[in-house]
Amino acid sequence: MQSPLDAHLIRSEPFYQPSGEEIECYERAYRHRLPLMLKGPTGCGKTRFVEYMAWKLQRPLVTLACNEDMTASDLVGRYLLDAQGTAWHDGPLTLAVRHGGICYLDEVVEARQDTTVVIHPLTDARRILPLDKKGEVIQAHPDFQLVVSYNPGYQSSAKDMKASTRQRFAALEFDYPDTETEVAIVAQEAGIDAALARQLVTIAQCTRALKQRGLDEGASTRVLIYAGVLVRDGLTPTQSCEMTLVRALTDDPDMAQAIRDFVKAQFG
Repeated sequence: MQSPLDAHLIRSEPFYQPSGEEIECYERAYRHRLPLMLKGPTGCGKTRFVEYMAWKLQRPLVTLACNEDMTASDLVGRYLLDAQGTAWHDGPLTLAVRHGGICYLDEVVEARQDTTVVIHPLTDARRILPLDKKGEVIQAHPDFQLVVSYNPGYQSSAKDMKASTRQRFAALEFDYPDTETEVAIVAQEAGIDAALARQLVTIAQCTRALKQRGLDEGASTRVLIYAGVLVRDGLTPTQSCEMTLVRALTDDPDMAQAIRDFVKAQFG
């Protein structure tokens, strides 16, 4: 019988380059169905890691990108009109809870705290999801796991994770990979040679040193892959970096020029 989560199965192996013991740690957390928090800067591989682990564990992955307009109903479900009248429709969190998927809430602190409070009963020994509007309490499927991510260095204090929520999770901390690992990732994902990937990584490391010194965030591994893809498609390295590592990182003309000068120094 087909599961409602079959469409969320990851059929082919995502490329993921480990940078430590995160795979073993995740497997042990999943063995006990512990709720897990992934901390780290934007574009450092948190989402790809969850996709890889869902594939490795052969579990469906339900992903939600959190935002300040997301309501509790967006998570758990709502009554909607259909041909037969009014009927309840499970939200993505509820589907994962009922049928045993991994539910991944990306950048969870972007959601309002009155919305994310619905996850609290799922993150302790109860492992339940109350559907107040429906008058139902769901006991989580034995295979269900909740995973959240956030970027602690980027959030304002108003959007930081509450201590009462934070202590419901085990945590893995991510950062940008070491130089050799990042070069290998960029070369593989962008389809470029290692020499170009190394130049892009060098530029990114320069921008990361400017975090909180003119830049909110340095260049992520993700944008390096974008830059490599554009070079592979025919743009010059300078043109590609202008799009992905200059204009996308800052609106400040002096900072943009400083990054532009460093790019030119790398590529001549």
